[in-house]
Amino acid sequence: MPSSSQTGTTPAGGMRMSLAAALHAAGEVAAERLAVVQGDRRLTYAELHSRASRIAALLKDRGVGAGNTVAVGLHNGPEYLETVLAAFLLGAIPVNINYRYREPELEYVLNYVEAAALVYDDGLADRVRHVTGSLPRLKAVLQVGPEVAEPAISYDEAATTGPELPWTGDPGSTDGIILLTGGTTGRPKGVIWDRNGLLGILTAVFRLNGLTVPTTADEVREGVRALAEQGNVPVILPMSPLMHGTGFFNTTRTLLAGGTICFCTSRSLDGHEVWGVVQKYGVTEMVIVGDAFGRPLVAALAEAEQAGKPYDISSLRRIGSSGVAWSIDVKRALLARGSMLLADNISASEGGPFANAEARSEADLADSRFTLAPVARLLDENDQDVVPGSGQVGVLASAGPQPVGYLGDPERTARTWRVIDGVRYAIPGDLATLDADGKLVLLGRGDGVINTGGEKVFPEEVEQALLAHPEITDAAVFGVPDPRWGQRVTALIAPAAALKGISDEELTAHLNEELARYKHPRRLIRTDGIPRTPAGKLNRTLARELAVKIEEEQQ
Repeated sequence: MPSSSQTGTTPAGGMRMSLAAALHAAGEVAAERLAVVQGDRRLTYAELHSRASRIAALLKDRGVGAGNTVAVGLHNGPEYLETVLAAFLLGAIPVNINYRYREPELEYVLNYVEAAALVYDDGLADRVRHVTGSLPRLKAVLQVGPEVAEPAISYDEAATTGPELPWTGDPGSTDGIILLTGGTTGRPKGVIWDRNGLLGILTAVFRLNGLTVPTTADEVREGVRALAEQGNVPVILPMSPLMHGTGFFNTTRTLLAGGTICFCTSRSLDGHEVWGVVQKYGVTEMVIVGDAFGRPLVAALAEAEQAGKPYDISSLRRIGSSGVAWSIDVKRALLARGSMLLADNISASEGGPFANAEARSEADLADSRFTLAPVARLLDENDQDVVPGSGQVGVLASAGPQPVGYLGDPERTARTWRVIDGVRYAIPGDLATLDADGKLVLLGRGDGVINTGGEKVFPEEVEQALLAHPEITDAAVFGVPDPRWGQRVTALIAPAAALKGISDEELTAHLNEELARYKHPRRLIRTDGIPRTPAGKLNRTLARELAVKIEEEQQ
């Protein structure tokens, strides 16, 4: 684990078990249960941990140990979980690597996190070969898939034929992860989560089911047994990539509960495969990212119904989305087809929760605002609580589970995590207001605010208003230079084919009831698709570039 001098913060104490001990204890209780399924591949917990221990043995043989970083450049699948378990077994630190990185980005992040090992999908092979020569700290390189070429070792061979590393107890290190975040507008930042912060998130699976939060391995065993006795063993389908916090935290939490994790085989969203998996394995929880995932899923449900072969999704108890708000019409379509909780959460790689919005019925959909989390506050510029109904814009702060800080950046760490009234808060920069009844209206990050004629416009607010139009399925809002107003509110909207015959005035008429005129886009640019990250989050930089390109082509 990088030292506290790299972050400007001292790691907190509290938990009496390592991540390896917690997950190993859960795996012992659930040994014969189905842990992971992907297509025809099915692994019990015993098999999953056995494969992970073989990977750990190989890494140890190559000199990877406690405190070293293990870079994980994988798509969703059993190998991702095995690599994380192997790292924890060694007391090493898993680091998420975006499988879309090009050579310069890959070289930068691997040096930045001082990677001692790299495990990657074969799709990254050419890029890895070009950068390994400039990575002096790299001790082990493992490739998942066929046709493994130097300098890589075959992951598949190591996981099935190599020796196992015996479990000897707590590795004795301050273990955790480094979560790389950002990178769409600059270089990624490494957010350091130690064991206490991670277990604060992961053990919530017990608290949410009315059980005592475990602090020892024996208490984890008791909790896993109790969940089974309650009939609350989770079966989760994470649609968001594990390389992002939402997917990783929810999936690892399921491992700690002894639940089943289902992965799709397609590397792009296939709604019919998703619902087929839900139906076949009785999925209880799905993790998505807003409308980018929600709309294709609703479309697949409708297509199956029209074909006279509707999917059985009655097992679904919860669909959670984080990072991007999702529209009412998508939620309504899901609630019409099942009895489930739709959870819209505001959280960040830097901590949380900040706020949530939950819907179980049509009545709940009437109010799309958020409820401030019990551990969160909305602060003004003097670190005082914003008064509900004042109209004042504040910044969200959360005292929930949080990281140690940013890797190698004590100054930024000090700005993002601050002690207020004796409590440490994560304050990544999300802005909001509080209505008179205490409900929260999210406005977005302060660094994305558009200044037009001296007025501030928050892109996320305008995007959500645009999405209320029945023909607009996706939207991206940003400011472009304007000689008169400083910046001009501009929007990319999709899909172009459906919007072609509708005038700008018709498309924005519904905004009159929701937004002041200065917030209305002065330019609407129609497109077939809007750039998003693999997790479904909007890539505003690429969206702006696409808008410029389309405008140039139309001139």
